[in-house]
Amino acid sequence: MLTLFYSPGACSLASHIALEEIGEPYEPRQTLLTEGAHKTPEYLKINPRGKVPALDVDGEVITENTAILTYLGKQFPQAKLWPTDPIGEARCISQMAWFSNTPHISQRGMVRPYRFVTEDSMHANVVENAKKTFWDNVNEIEGLFNGKPWLMGDQYTVCDAYGLVFYSWGVRAELPMEELRSFTDFKNRMLKRPAVRRALDREKNPFIRSSD
Repeated sequence: MLTLFYSPGACSLASHIALEEIGEPYEPRQTLLTEGAHKTPEYLKINPRGKVPALDVDGEVITENTAILTYLGKQFPQAKLWPTDPIGEARCISQMAWFSNTPHISQRGMVRPYRFVTEDSMHANVVENAKKTFWDNVNEIEGLFNGKPWLMGDQYTVCDAYGLVFYSWGVRAELPMEELRSFTDFKNRMLKRPAVRRALDREKNPFIRSSD
């Protein structure tokens, strides 16, 4: 049995989408970060780091989107969410690793500046700089498409589920995401996928809307 611990608006949207795509039964368990559910003793037994997503696979827990998405892509090949050649696999892992260690960190600076500096007077500066860096990051994502429909080329993969997270966060930060034409076209293609719609609807995501 698969159980996903997620919080609406968080990066766990990526794993949420992937689980909807593979079509296997799973239990979605909302773990609201805004209410501190990730810090409860019950959840810390699942993920001692107190983060989402976490995926329980028959009692074995996998954390971090990069690991969860890799597992889902490889474990359920019938969904065709994972490259079949070694170079493609490496590129997919590399892209997800960059997502987690670059734009994700920029977004954290925008919403949780206290994690970077202890002086309250410096929070505004951290937020401003993080917002500029995040804008640079999503512009880099824009350039990844280069005429391709999906981040890895012609094949839709788990990387695309992860990529949508950053479009959502850009909208939430009130950045002019519509100026990123390729990224916006990608977002609209994603919205045509029933699995993506199901995950967004369950999370009641207000930031991802079609511009068609």
